[in-house]
Amino acid sequence: MVDVDVLVAGAGPVGLTAASELRRRGVSCRVVDRLPARLPYARAVGVQPRTLEIWDRMGMIREALETAVPLKGQLLYVNGEEGPRIDLELPPEVPYGFAALPQYETERLLEDLLRRWGGHVERDTELVSFEQDSEEVRIVLSLPAGGTEELTARYLVGCDGAHSVVRKGLGLSFEGAALPDEYMLGDVEVDWDLPAGYGIRASRVVDGHTDDLLVCIPLPGDRRYRMSMATPPELSRAGREDADGVAHGLSGEHGPVPGIEHIQAVLDRLSPRPTTASSLRWSSVFRISHRIVGRYGRGRVFVAGDAAHIHPPTGAQGMNTGVQDAFNLAWKLAAAARGRAGAGLLESYDAERRPVGEEVVARTLRHARSGIQADPDDPGTMMLREAQLLVGYRGSAVVGPDGSACDGPAPGDRAPDCGGLRYALGTFPVRLFTLLREREHTLLLYADHEDQAASFDDVAAAAARAAHGMLNACAVLAPKLRASVVRLPAVHDSLDEFRRMYGARGGEAVLVRPDGHLGLRATPAGGTELPAHLEMLFGP
Repeated sequence: MVDVDVLVAGAGPVGLTAASELRRRGVSCRVVDRLPARLPYARAVGVQPRTLEIWDRMGMIREALETAVPLKGQLLYVNGEEGPRIDLELPPEVPYGFAALPQYETERLLEDLLRRWGGHVERDTELVSFEQDSEEVRIVLSLPAGGTEELTARYLVGCDGAHSVVRKGLGLSFEGAALPDEYMLGDVEVDWDLPAGYGIRASRVVDGHTDDLLVCIPLPGDRRYRMSMATPPELSRAGREDADGVAHGLSGEHGPVPGIEHIQAVLDRLSPRPTTASSLRWSSVFRISHRIVGRYGRGRVFVAGDAAHIHPPTGAQGMNTGVQDAFNLAWKLAAAARGRAGAGLLESYDAERRPVGEEVVARTLRHARSGIQADPDDPGTMMLREAQLLVGYRGSAVVGPDGSACDGPAPGDRAPDCGGLRYALGTFPVRLFTLLREREHTLLLYADHEDQAASFDDVAAAAARAAHGMLNACAVLAPKLRASVVRLPAVHDSLDEFRRMYGARGGEAVLVRPDGHLGLRATPAGGTELPAHLEMLFGP
């Protein structure tokens, strides 16, 4: 008899995402963190549009939008001369833009969400060791008052950062190296008149090489920024490696920390406007490595976030990638904890997410060395990639075939949003993402003729049985059809957006996974593809 279904080690954004999603699905879950309280540092600041979509699915988008500030673009200065402005613009169908939110606020929102589902963080509690067999994971925790606790769990998820105890306990490789760059970070206010909502990148270039750099990211508050800049020699930690050889992250309490005078000195050299820094909230020295784990789990134990991949902070990819790791893993782990995971479902976590981690590490390293301007993609594609809207799992063993006849997104692709959907009782349109919010697999059955919808009720009922209840179904009807042609919940595609965005065909079934990616497209909906796919996911 296990004590808990899942133990999550680490209560940063990645661990809190995993724990919240597990608790929301009724899976017993404990989340522990070695720190006595949240750190007051604006470490990860940039929030990508894809992460906001995930928070929409999780049910915390309103709180995020009310707390974050828009990140409109970046102002570039080289040797004191203003360069071309970068505006962070996305296609109009993308529901959210780029945002800035300090990590301590992200963690506060996610902790509030976890409490909504009956969970909480066990602070000052650290994973010491574990061992596993085919049935369970046996875990030892150190407790706040001293002593230890032994417990058993069905699964263990390591979201415990670059120096992960879980990764080391699994004996996983962590290939890569440290970069020579060190940056000092500071959270300060300034009195310049630069436009709000824009990041600032000011550099001094000599003989084609950058030898001085200032990067400022706006934070909530009046002219408050998280600033990063080269570390002066008196604050350098070069040569002082961590015990495990992974030189990455904040210097913490070890060694001197930057003062307001260090930040002011860089502003005096590089600020595009004369300005005075004040109200220093915190500062630290940050070291950078690039590494990726050999695999994202083994047996009943998994790693996510910085425990699996670390890289330069260029483009604010790290935390956002980790949140997607946790979101991908949580629904699969919940199915497994219920005894409803088909063969290969848990293995698909590594198969789907490790290629993403490899791409992010390689891209951020390339951008750190050559600049984002050297990216070979066209600006529109580059913007979508930085927004993490192009992450996909085509070819995954747990999604359907690409379907060459399909005009819209294929299985494995991100499910795009669309508007103009109307319930029969509604006097206003709703978005597709509203229908998907806080749901499991969602089966969308599209009809543009009444005879196509005749079988939808039976298809939806059979699909729900095949998914052991872990599925919602909704008919999407062309504007001319009567809602009474089906008994299951239905919306009208009043603006024809669903048909256009998805290239939907009459009588088609579109299966959206809990993580917002397409799992299957099947025509006709009542054929054998859908039940076979669901049996593969959830077992017979």
